[in-house]
Amino acid sequence: MTIASAGHLLSLPSPQLEAAKLASLARTYWGVTGSLTSLTSERDQNHRLDTQNGSFVLKLANSAEDPALTEAQTLALLHVEATAPDLPAPRVVAARDGRTIISTPDGALRLLTWCEGIPLALLPRSPGLSTAIGRALGRLDATLSTYHHPATDHPLLWDIRNAAGLAPLIPSLPTDLQPQAAAYLRRFDSHIAPALARLPRQVIHGDFNPHNLLADPARPDVLTGILDFGDMTLSHRICDLAVAGSYLIDPEAPLGLLMPLVTGYHATNPLHADEIAVLPDLLTARLITTLTISAWRAARYPENAPYILRNAPASRTGLAALGRVEPARLAAQLQSACERPHG
Repeated sequence: MTIASAGHLLSLPSPQLEAAKLASLARTYWGVTGSLTSLTSERDQNHRLDTQNGSFVLKLANSAEDPALTEAQTLALLHVEATAPDLPAPRVVAARDGRTIISTPDGALRLLTWCEGIPLALLPRSPGLSTAIGRALGRLDATLSTYHHPATDHPLLWDIRNAAGLAPLIPSLPTDLQPQAAAYLRRFDSHIAPALARLPRQVIHGDFNPHNLLADPARPDVLTGILDFGDMTLSHRICDLAVAGSYLIDPEAPLGLLMPLVTGYHATNPLHADEIAVLPDLLTARLITTLTISAWRAARYPENAPYILRNAPASRTGLAALGRVEPARLAAQLQSACERPHG
């Protein structure tokens, strides 16, 4: 993997099509009209579309994105709807002519249903919520294990298995983090990547973070939305769990939220012992990935830096907390918890 290949989309600005043009496209192809509200996005242009018949998300993909990737993400959503309809993923809305993707000179355009709820990033973290996240991710990964598309096997900078390739971006990090990150990436390349390569591979969501998950504040232990399949890729399923876990590291008690997350996942999609063994190192890999890519992109797009760096403070705190725990000891505790019967 090279930065040029895996980070191509991340090095480009998102589309900036006028709202009036987007509204016209929605009216022409889907026959819907209403008010548009801009939504934040890393590389696409997304708007909430409120109509008399409900709310939707109008998504304009980056024109540099391979159309096959857009197709793969769309078909994955249709696969989830068909095989696990109770999972709260957005539904794909077909255009009036039956197409699910409309090709435009500015990028591929899609319409998805709007998922109600509050991002988990705005809700208090709790063991119950961690369990809900783990169970939902376990079910989603089990569902995606039967989904296949050739475009999902592509280089992606965010994919943890490619962490060693981040070395050229280390200078983007704050100076105090650079030695730690560089040393870890060397260890990843020599010790962790070989172990990871032997673990199960499948299509994964790739970005199960609190900004992409919704819940009802009145029932915060029940997820109401699983958003953003834009980082979906063919990788190792344990990488999906590591992504989710990297956002649930309590600095005072690292196991406090990780334990229910992992046991919740295991209850719906049983993990192998060798997957659990490598999980602590993958948590560190994801934290360093988040910090490195965010710093690199924030320097390129300072006008969007607050959005790009929104997870950086928690990632730094989580990295420090993990550094105080021996990975083998953490893995043993997680393994023991998964072996205990759970009601």
